[in-house]
Amino acid sequence: MITLPETFNVATHFVDRNVQEGRGAKVAIECGDEQVTYQQLLEKTNRVGNALMALGVRPEERVLLLLLDTPEFLYSFFGAIKVGAVAVPVNTQAKPQDYEYILNDCRAHVALVSEPLLPHLQSIPREKLRYLQEIVVSEVKQDLPSRAQRSHAHHSLEDLMASCSPDLEAARTSKDEPAFWLYSSGSTGAAKGCVHLHHDMVVCCELYAKGILQIQESDRCFSVARLFFAYGLGNAGYFPLGCGATTILSPVRPVPTTIYADIERYRPTLFFSVPTNFAALLAHHREDGPEFDLRSVRHAISAGESLPAPLFHRFKERFGIEILDSLGSTETLQMVIANRPGEAKPGSSGKIIPGYEAKIVDEHGNAVAPNEIGDLLIKGDSTCSGYWNKHEKTKETFVGDWFRTGDKYFQDEEGYFWYAGRSSDVFKVHGLWLSPAEVESALIMHPAVREAAVVAREDQDGLTKAAAYVVLNAEFRPSEELSHELQELVGQKIGGYKRPRWIEFLSEIPKTATGKLQRFKLRELHDRQAQAAP
Repeated sequence: MITLPETFNVATHFVDRNVQEGRGAKVAIECGDEQVTYQQLLEKTNRVGNALMALGVRPEERVLLLLLDTPEFLYSFFGAIKVGAVAVPVNTQAKPQDYEYILNDCRAHVALVSEPLLPHLQSIPREKLRYLQEIVVSEVKQDLPSRAQRSHAHHSLEDLMASCSPDLEAARTSKDEPAFWLYSSGSTGAAKGCVHLHHDMVVCCELYAKGILQIQESDRCFSVARLFFAYGLGNAGYFPLGCGATTILSPVRPVPTTIYADIERYRPTLFFSVPTNFAALLAHHREDGPEFDLRSVRHAISAGESLPAPLFHRFKERFGIEILDSLGSTETLQMVIANRPGEAKPGSSGKIIPGYEAKIVDEHGNAVAPNEIGDLLIKGDSTCSGYWNKHEKTKETFVGDWFRTGDKYFQDEEGYFWYAGRSSDVFKVHGLWLSPAEVESALIMHPAVREAAVVAREDQDGLTKAAAYVVLNAEFRPSEELSHELQELVGQKIGGYKRPRWIEFLSEIPKTATGKLQRFKLRELHDRQAQAAP
């Protein structure tokens, strides 16, 4: 149990405390050629807080952050929290209709927006935004295209900060009151606002960043997952700040070329990514010259989706680095199950992190036996207090102290947890449970396969069978022969009834902006193809 005083403002824990403990001159943030010390971080956070109050933001009011991964994100996030308001970071890759929904749902009066993203809000008719009153635009120093002229009706974040004091007394908030909301990715419907409290980030930092990764002041954190995402907010935000380390930010969309270049330039010691990106990195090679230099990385961490064992082995063989797969969610804020350094079991999500509890139950709520698939429930003090304005969904998902993850898992005799799929994705073939994740991992063993996704489909007799969608590596081409090879590989590796009845090749597999597989879109694709067939 993490003990905090009743009156507690989390911004002071992650920002002010570093200066108070003598780290004022240490570099907290690197972004392009810009370096920000902890003293500068404190002063600029205070300036944003004062600017928000000058705009009329009051305690408990929401402030929307549509910001790229730049220092201004952290100034704005902690500045809003410090004045007692509620920061609401949102997906920078969403659509205008998504922003319209979230702005009306959270009722933010003020939105802070990176200039290249401003057109997304400008395209929404103002009469449709019932609560938004002020838009504050942040310049982006890196060379990114700006697709619209900034209106004089919008404030400049930089001008507001310059006019405000670098001193700010934190609002007297409670450790148990809302500090920020994070909207779920909405992969299965409308996004839900997860209400997180002032103590939640401290719990995650103490239990995972310090307890498992043992982040030190000397560490340098680089995250492919963006700051608006619960995973990225920890990796590149409060983890390094909570440990007095340095975070490396970039507003540029992460692709293999830029990621490798940033690793070689900034020499991070901790590299956080997602399975899709690890697959893309492995598929990318330098045309001329030596192998990419990842020797600075002491740990690579994966989350967002289950990491197939073949990706673990390929990455370790190529770079000598073990990927520590982990499980977290927007609701729990960060990791609750994780592989430990030196104890990683390929294909597993790891063991429960001390300070959290987990149980796997059947449809009646009874604990299942080891190696038996069931529904995973998690208990921990970083879990959000519920979903904003979604009472029934909150009651359905949070049962007492337990959070229903919506994931199917089993646990082996050594205490490792193994992902079987989302509760809605696992299905039975010949009366036996089939885990899409297990079939996908087997398919990725083939050198031709970069990514794979498996869904249930009925055959001509109405019986459920596995259908596999496959993305090939660049040097391979779809063929009937390759389809047969992949089917035989699955049958040999994990059993005949798990062999996909159908193999279809795609150029890409549909995912959310945070890298989560959208199986429902694959099912919709099949339905459209079936309707179009003569």
